[in-house]
Amino acid sequence: MATIRRVVDRRLFLHRNISRTSVSRFFKTSSSSRTVMPAWVIDKYGGNDVLRFTKNASFPVITYPNEVIVKVFAAGLNPIDVSMRGGYGAATMSTKRDPLNINQKGSEFPLTLGRDVSGVIMECGLDVKYFQERDEVWAAIPPWKQGSLAEFVVLSANEVSLKPKSLSHTEAAAIPYVATTAWSALVNTGGLTKDNCAKKRVLIIGGSGGVGTFAIQMLKAWGAHVTVTCSQNAERFVRKLGADHVVDYAAGPVEVPLAALDKFDLVLDNIGGSTERWALNLLKPWSGAKYVTLVTPFLQNTDALGIADGMLKTAATVASKALKHLVKGVHYRWGFFAPSGPALDEIREMVDAGQVHAVVEETFSFAQVPQAFAKVEKGHARGKTVVQINVGTDDA
Repeated sequence: MATIRRVVDRRLFLHRNISRTSVSRFFKTSSSSRTVMPAWVIDKYGGNDVLRFTKNASFPVITYPNEVIVKVFAAGLNPIDVSMRGGYGAATMSTKRDPLNINQKGSEFPLTLGRDVSGVIMECGLDVKYFQERDEVWAAIPPWKQGSLAEFVVLSANEVSLKPKSLSHTEAAAIPYVATTAWSALVNTGGLTKDNCAKKRVLIIGGSGGVGTFAIQMLKAWGAHVTVTCSQNAERFVRKLGADHVVDYAAGPVEVPLAALDKFDLVLDNIGGSTERWALNLLKPWSGAKYVTLVTPFLQNTDALGIADGMLKTAATVASKALKHLVKGVHYRWGFFAPSGPALDEIREMVDAGQVHAVVEETFSFAQVPQAFAKVEKGHARGKTVVQINVGTDDA
């Protein structure tokens, strides 16, 4: 309870003491006067052809008193949006949306994708104490909620944070999902903090994508030594972000040059596949070293086997792997995205202090959402893909 109180008090303090950017534009819409809005939706799972633009998407409604409605200025796309478009995680997300299984199959449609949002609060629920209308905010949207590829979105106030003053909405939309994913993996699962990270040796497998680029900057800001695997043409890019050592995965078996280096305190795996067969051998044994992978079979298991059997298989898998490696003196862990306004509060401070920068690879207009998905689907990203929605419009 004391920890919760400290987080609440800190957020209240931050909100009262951060000078807000003035938002002089007048809101011409409200939940009481509108029932529909423009959005990109899908009505079934599939390829890029299932994306559909509509001007008649349901306007979000505050259902719980701790929710806020945000007018979306920019939305960031992530590989999970492409995966969800194809149905990845559908069983788990349906259970999360409808735990009592009251609704019929397919009730999630029309579904709006997009996990990153930067915008302005338009309306607050009665219990919201830390925000008010016209606050500029950013957030990472949980995958079981309607996403940000729409003019408005509703979120829990616990998922929202005041936007960094030093970033535009387009830049801000490039950070929340990858930042909270990296934070969850490195801090919540990996046990790293700004107070214990100095001189720690960290290996990031797949360092040029969204999560990797953020993790490099965060770890360097905390004083860690960071080694990264990526392609040769991304080496200059990740070194500019702060990577101390870079290994080209295309030059041959990447485990060979990595094995010649000093052992690591933590390995963050963004690639998966066969990586874990050799990556755990790179950790310092019997020193609390951890391997944290963001590529897990949890959603695949639940999609294929159903919730109960999928969770049972998942638990058995992670338990057996953890035990197998624990006897060798290293810790095996799975990392997951976790939405968190308080984590974004911390990250905002790092951004405004110049320790972390937004890495936007390409921007698209709201009309170009299918092209943005095609770009993300190609992979080999050098940062984030962002869709500009209300930025620069007269009614923003």
